[in-house]
Amino acid sequence: MELLAELTRRRVLAIIRADGPERALDCIRTLVGAGVTALEVSLTTPGALSAVAAARAECAPSVLIGTGTVLKAADADASAASGASFLVTPALTEGARRGVETGLPVLCGALTPTEVIAAMDLGAAGVKIFPAGAHGPRYIRELLAPLPNAPLVAVGGVDARTAPEYLATGARAVGVGSPLLGSAGAGGDLNELTARAVALLAAVRTPDELVPEAHQGGRR
Repeated sequence: MELLAELTRRRVLAIIRADGPERALDCIRTLVGAGVTALEVSLTTPGALSAVAAARAECAPSVLIGTGTVLKAADADASAASGASFLVTPALTEGARRGVETGLPVLCGALTPTEVIAAMDLGAAGVKIFPAGAHGPRYIRELLAPLPNAPLVAVGGVDARTAPEYLATGARAVGVGSPLLGSAGAGGDLNELTARAVALLAAVRTPDELVPEAHQGGRR
């Protein structure tokens, strides 16, 4: 699985933090039902790995399900055993190194140019710029000036309003956590989660995907 190509195509990576595995699974089901098909379950969620295993057994193979906040090598190994198809780290961690060693795609956290280069040298499939919101979309453009081939994914403080700006400045995709999840991970309204997911996906559509249905029908 080419993680970078898939994230580039899907544009949105949902980041799930929840009170427990059942609620995490509810959020996964809701997001997939709304059309979000790349999801990261943070290991800060109690029972995160059981939620990943259950979601992997339940969801279609085309749905990408990974683990986030992978810090230790043991986190990477346990994630692989649960069926995670990729790993996400907040920095250049032991977990990132272990994931690369075992061949599991890694979205490795970085912020500075030095860290971005280190993540690329490690063999990460993509580089998670975190916290992107602390610097804004322009920072992505500034990083790409000397590093035009850097596979950057903007994470942290990204929402439906700013997501298109990050993509326009060169981010391959955006990772969205609390602005998307809201209170859903803690028992909040799942219908509201659906509405936020639909709005986010609409915000990142390209112009050719915005052709009205009636017009599409006329071309059939």
